[in-house]
Amino acid sequence: MSILSTQLISYAGEGQKSWVIIVAIVVPVGVAVLLFIVGYCLLTRRGRKKYDIVQGDNVVTDITNVESLHHDLNSIKAATNNFADSNRLGEGGFGVVYKGRFPNGQEIAVKRLSRSSGQGTTEFKNEAVLVAKLQHRNLVRLLGFCVEGEEKILFYEFVPNKSLDYFLFNDDRQGLLDWSRRYKIIEGIAQGILYLHEDSRLRIIHRDLKASNVLLDSDMNPKISDFGMARIFGVDQTQGSTNRIVGTYGYMSPEYVVHGQFSVRSDVYSFGVLVLEILSGKKISDFYQTEGTGNLMSYAWKLWKDGRPLELLDPILGDSYARNEVIRCIQIGLLCVQEDPAERPTMATVVLMLNSYSATLPLPNEPAFFLHSRTEPIKLLESDQSTSVLESDQSKSQSVLYSTNEVSITELEPR
Repeated sequence: MSILSTQLISYAGEGQKSWVIIVAIVVPVGVAVLLFIVGYCLLTRRGRKKYDIVQGDNVVTDITNVESLHHDLNSIKAATNNFADSNRLGEGGFGVVYKGRFPNGQEIAVKRLSRSSGQGTTEFKNEAVLVAKLQHRNLVRLLGFCVEGEEKILFYEFVPNKSLDYFLFNDDRQGLLDWSRRYKIIEGIAQGILYLHEDSRLRIIHRDLKASNVLLDSDMNPKISDFGMARIFGVDQTQGSTNRIVGTYGYMSPEYVVHGQFSVRSDVYSFGVLVLEILSGKKISDFYQTEGTGNLMSYAWKLWKDGRPLELLDPILGDSYARNEVIRCIQIGLLCVQEDPAERPTMATVVLMLNSYSATLPLPNEPAFFLHSRTEPIKLLESDQSTSVLESDQSKSQSVLYSTNEVSITELEPR
């Protein structure tokens, strides 16, 4: 064999050894990298599935940021004496609320979601994440939560004076709400909604503003509560659509009830109804007694058009009120319940109107009237184009029907 042939064989052997070494190094490293990527993706996906609230394809926020607020079930049971009836404060659409006390003396309000309620994991996460991140004097403050087994529990600061409807619609307690307190409550609610719409990290539509969802602290300051039906909007988003109508009949805006369209102006409408209730001391449902009767908005509008707006005012107030403030509030209430959402003021404008007497108020147009019969179905959309699905599936009825109570309703679209 020639010298050249020997050298070629030698080079070939060395090349084969080098290739083997390269493969031996690269393959394990590649497998390790691949396993790392797969493991990371699985963990991330699992974390999102468990905690995230999603806005379209983008994660809005996650509950892991408030894991420090998580409490075990035993501590909640101890605080409420195992959810004793004597500690029961009331019952809402999604469960029972109890008063509790921690060993350090701190009083809390515990919202225990019913296992058969419409508020599932999505709504629970929604309320927990939203309320934990919202900090405003006119919003109820979340102190912690518990997820254990089938139990889903939220607990808040204890607000001693219950809810606005407890005073406003009770003959024996209405007198405790003099005009200055009512005006203060209207201002506080407006400030809280403005924070939700414009001043918090995200634009939030409450969608269930009503007297029973406004709590009163020891100084009768209002605190908006119950965010289980709230919607998160993107910074540039102004409205959404849904085929699931949630809320309380009478407080819901016409474009929402009929077409499933909601926006910040939907909350403005609910605020307008609430203002008229606070002024009159009458429930919106008091006017849905028989088919064909007027409602609170039509009653207020008639008095306004006839030049008798002060007749709307709760008689229990007597003459102890500021006439200009009352008329201004009536006008603001009517502006908020106008049928065209574009004609309703924003909450920023409402707050300005309430705080500045130099601001000129436009004249309101005729409000939207709901005169549906007790069994007349309201047409719903066939598709959901909203940002994120955060509604309850509490009811399986196929139409929104007449309702005279204060219970929040959720209705699914016809199939």
